[in-house]
Amino acid sequence: MAVEDLEFVKGFCRMCDDGWLQGWHERNGGNLTYLLDDTEVAAAKPEFGEPREWVNMGVTDTTLAGRYFLSTGSGKYMRNVAGDPAHNIGIVEINAEGSAYRIVWGLLEGAKPTSEFPSHYMNHCVRFSADPTNRVIYHSHTPGVIEMSFIVPLEDRAFSRILWQMMTECVVVFPAGVGVVPWMVPGGADIAKATSDLMKKYTAAVWAHHGLFVSGPDFDTAFGLAHTIEKAAELYIAARAANGGSDKFLNVISDQGLKDTCRDFGIQINEDFVD
Repeated sequence: MAVEDLEFVKGFCRMCDDGWLQGWHERNGGNLTYLLDDTEVAAAKPEFGEPREWVNMGVTDTTLAGRYFLSTGSGKYMRNVAGDPAHNIGIVEINAEGSAYRIVWGLLEGAKPTSEFPSHYMNHCVRFSADPTNRVIYHSHTPGVIEMSFIVPLEDRAFSRILWQMMTECVVVFPAGVGVVPWMVPGGADIAKATSDLMKKYTAAVWAHHGLFVSGPDFDTAFGLAHTIEKAAELYIAARAANGGSDKFLNVISDQGLKDTCRDFGIQINEDFVD
């Protein structure tokens, strides 16, 4: 079976298309990576080509050394993934030291994995250590979240509380809250390290003036997390505009309400973010 016809590749392509249709991936914005399991590697391996050269990532972590990832390509457009996977996405193998990758399928004609692959790899390692079911890391240019980063303090607690109070489901979907990375140049080791430090505690991180970085055990969960956070952010921007620009709203979900919701759903809220 061709790699393009494997279920995990079809799911990957659908998620790229879903993000494009939401308006989160202008031009070549955003990226997605997926950790293959042994069964998926075995299914894809007969179609692997001659491995290309090893490329140093600038970061090192042995947690997922030797594993394989499906990744969007650097400079590639999400809107083109579904129509031509082999040119726009590819499978890469991580070396035994957890410091370099090489392409084994796809990313044809000299294409490379996303320039933010080091951030993705480090965050896969962190999330896998926290939760071995984690398989997906997704970065999107969500406009509501970006707008919030201009007018809300760039602090985990401030961002999380606002998002929780915008929509009842938010505290259920991400009860730990979200982390916030101040603006940094994307694609390098510094932002990879800053994000991975936050992802030890959270399943999502805001990149100020840039977008959202989320994780999950599968495509639906990761996309649903991003969708929920972005919808709450858009609600906040709209409510604040309707309130004349003021953040002093007539009604919000109380801290006790947030706690009661988590109690009834049998989940643990981040107690540091409620009074």
